Amino acid sequence: MQLCHTPRATSAVFDDPNLVSSAGLVPVLALARSAGLQELAQAHLTVPTDKGANAGLKVSSLVAGMVAGADSIDDMALLRHGGMGRVFTNAYAPSTLGSFLRTFSFGHVRQLDAVASRFLAGLAEQAPLIVTSPDTSERVMIDIDDTIVEVHGHAKQGSGYGYSGVRGLNALLAVVSTSQSAPVIVAHRLRKGSCGSPRGAKRLVADALKTTSKLPAKSDLRPMLRADSAFYGAEVVNAALRGGADISVTVRMDPKVKAAIATIGDDAWTTIEYTDAVFDEPTNTWVSRAEVAEIPFTAFTSKKKADQVTGRLVVRRIPDLNTSAKNGQETLFDTWRFHAFFTTTDPAVAGTVAADKTHRGHAIIEQVHSDLKGSALAHLPSGKFAANAAWLVLAVIAFNLTRAAATITGPGLAKATTATIRRKLIAVPARVASSARRVTLHLPTGWPWETAWSDLFTRACGPPPAPTT
Repeated sequence: MQLCHTPRATSAVFDDPNLVSSAGLVPVLALARSAGLQELAQAHLTVPTDKGANAGLKVSSLVAGMVAGADSIDDMALLRHGGMGRVFTNAYAPSTLGSFLRTFSFGHVRQLDAVASRFLAGLAEQAPLIVTSPDTSERVMIDIDDTIVEVHGHAKQGSGYGYSGVRGLNALLAVVSTSQSAPVIVAHRLRKGSCGSPRGAKRLVADALKTTSKLPAKSDLRPMLRADSAFYGAEVVNAALRGGADISVTVRMDPKVKAAIATIGDDAWTTIEYTDAVFDEPTNTWVSRAEVAEIPFTAFTSKKKADQVTGRLVVRRIPDLNTSAKNGQETLFDTWRFHAFFTTTDPAVAGTVAADKTHRGHAIIEQVHSDLKGSALAHLPSGKFAANAAWLVLAVIAFNLTRAAATITGPGLAKATTATIRRKLIAVPARVASSARRVTLHLPTGWPWETAWSDLFTRACGPPPAPTT
């Protein structure tokens, strides 16, 4: 491809009042309206003064801007151009939206959390967000983890240096997913940058399990909570068990765990599929250096009896290939690196190999972190902590709304990233035309994802489906 050097292609004028740059916002906001976003925000948010007036419309404006790609307050101006005023009403100015966010207190953020959880339940009624296998034997997975959102300068309230050594604020998330559906976010907290990972995780786990129970995921098995070693503690584990979930949490290599691993016999290890593994068809086994084994284990024995948990310690070992420790000499015997996690899953439901493979799926939450940081959470826009906490909740709402819109179009985009969904469904240019009091959007001919866009538009903006008996 090269630039067309004809007279018609050598000038540009911003003078068309009928163009919009993100026609995909039409069906997406229709979907948000069907799920009750504006009504929920209007009913639950009590932000004071005139800056909190029309909270439902302001929340809708902020979410719409994030869906379209805004990652700062100033970016909300993309809702006020060309023919947007003919398609949408009450798109607030960026300064008004910024004043609205800066009025938030911690209590208002919690109110917005309630809006987010109820809105997710409404989206699940409109789109197949969480899909399980038809025989209901598939487990719903809940993953928790935190991430540092980097900030620059000292003006950000609550910012600090955490475990990553980067100055920022700490966002703790819980996502739910299955093998057939991409993750959606069910709980979230913004915390000061210097806090430890498990701070507030007990409450977050309880909220995540409560929200997940309201989603239409049909499964005969208990949900599974997965986490890394930062969340291996009696409070978090028992909160999950009280909420009706099994757990699969990486353990720290303390003396008790090391002593338990030392009791595993050499004949108890099973070779598994792992990095660089090769499947040997004649023997129907994996040729790999990675192996797993398990032993019964009781966690938190230093706590009182009621807080102790009985389960399984599943251990994976791989050869230690750290050549720097050998000083140029090979070891006489193999040395191993161990990775262990504690799970309460019934061995009849998931054996040693299956439990290890399931636990490794916890890495899916890193994709959600990356997705958020590549869109609305690219940075936190305010100096006030509560405003940034509200921004995180709005980013989560926009993430889930974008995911719901993609699932409606079919499997092609159901597991795509937010950037891909935005490029194919949201950022579609269109010309607005009116005829006989009817507004028509004229989109580009030959748009590669015309079918997916039309399916979303028909589902979100068409008449409701006829009731079935």
